[in-house]
Amino acid sequence: MDKDTSISNYNHSVSIVERKNILVTGVNKIESFDSEEFLMETVMGFLVLKGEDLELLKLDTLQGNVSIKGFLKSFSYVDDVNKKEKDTSIISRLFK
Repeated sequence: MDKDTSISNYNHSVSIVERKNILVTGVNKIESFDSEEFLMETVMGFLVLKGEDLELLKLDTLQGNVSIKGFLKSFSYVDDVNKKEKDTSIISRLFK
C-alpha cells in the first residue's frame, strides 16, 4: 500500500491545550522545524506553527500524528510553499 494514500485517508485536526501542548493529526511529513517554527505538509495543505521553545515530542509516521510542546504564538495554512523561499528564510535567520 502506498504510504501517501494511506495517510490521506486520515482526518486532519489541530488540538491546542493552553498554548503549550499541540497535537496535529493527518500529517504527511515535516518539511522543516526549529525552536521557533514548524512547517508540516498535512492532508489539508501546508501548516505553519510559530512560537517559542517549540520542541518535537512525538512523531508517528504511520498514523500521521505529531506532538509538539512550547509556547504557540500562531498557526496558519499556506497554499503554496516555495522551497527556495523557505531555505532562504532559514539561512537568513541563522545569520541575524
